[in-house]
Amino acid sequence: MYSLMRGLLFCLPTETSHHLALGAIKLLNKCGLSGLVAARPEPNPVEVMGIRFPNPVGMAAGLDKNADYIDGLGALGFGFIEVGTITPKPQPGNPAPRLFRLPAAQAIINRMGFNNEGVDYLVEQVKKSRYKGVLGINIGKNKDTPAERAVDDYLICMRKVYEFASYITVNLSSPNTPGLRDLQFGEPLEQLLAQLKAEQQLLADKHGRYVPVAVKIAPDMADDDIKSVAASLVKHGIDGVIATNTTIARDKVAHLPHGDEAGGLSGAPLTEASTEVIAKFAQALEGKLPIIGVGGIVDGQSAADKITAGAALVQLYSGFIYQGPALIAAAANAIKRLK
Repeated sequence: MYSLMRGLLFCLPTETSHHLALGAIKLLNKCGLSGLVAARPEPNPVEVMGIRFPNPVGMAAGLDKNADYIDGLGALGFGFIEVGTITPKPQPGNPAPRLFRLPAAQAIINRMGFNNEGVDYLVEQVKKSRYKGVLGINIGKNKDTPAERAVDDYLICMRKVYEFASYITVNLSSPNTPGLRDLQFGEPLEQLLAQLKAEQQLLADKHGRYVPVAVKIAPDMADDDIKSVAASLVKHGIDGVIATNTTIARDKVAHLPHGDEAGGLSGAPLTEASTEVIAKFAQALEGKLPIIGVGGIVDGQSAADKITAGAALVQLYSGFIYQGPALIAAAANAIKRLK
């Protein structure tokens, strides 16, 4: 069924098909027909960051930016869902066209630019949803916020989503917001992590509930940067790391139509690089905090490879677009077989 749907959707402009597909998922759930598009994965509970996940395969941030489709996505069998990236104020993102399929490579290039309806809108959508599973909320900064004041945006979002999130992801690694990736390194990272950790403790005391904080990092890091970032995350007591975001590398798609478009590349061309970064982070972290692996998971084997490299959980995005909901069970069952 999904193969037929994909053929039709891929005939449409990329953003149009994105919204139509999510609308269809929402409609199927309302009609109680989500099981028609994919079998649910076998149970395989795992505890990470103090949270019990029913299975280790989640939806990555970016697909449902505003939490409009939580119920429908939750009905497909994901072990967890991450929504966002959300910013304090609504923003339109970058001009279209800004989302490009590269079917020959099972890849996507996006330069969306954190287009979203703002944190208040997302909170209202979460309140309305019936989803009771594990929910990650991914937070970022507005494009017009200077880098030296970026922490203010993250703190605003953290305060507003804290009571509704199972965990919070701090996105420092999108290539589509100018200057954002500079926050991943050195003194800017140290200051940001210190303030986020202090706010997390204040909010835990206020709400009587500890919500873990993870940091999402880029795949385009030198080995020394990986070691330095890992040390900072451990030093400040961050609860997890999500590796990796999209890449700015183009060596595997430069020959393809749209291969030279600006933005972040995701999908199959990212598989090996992301898995390698996970392995390097696992070595640098020495088990002191868990890794959520994402990037180029297109089948069960590539999901299992992320776990073997050192990830405790995985997330899908581009592979889900190309393979459909069946990839959830394929990934979850491949990971279960590792036991």
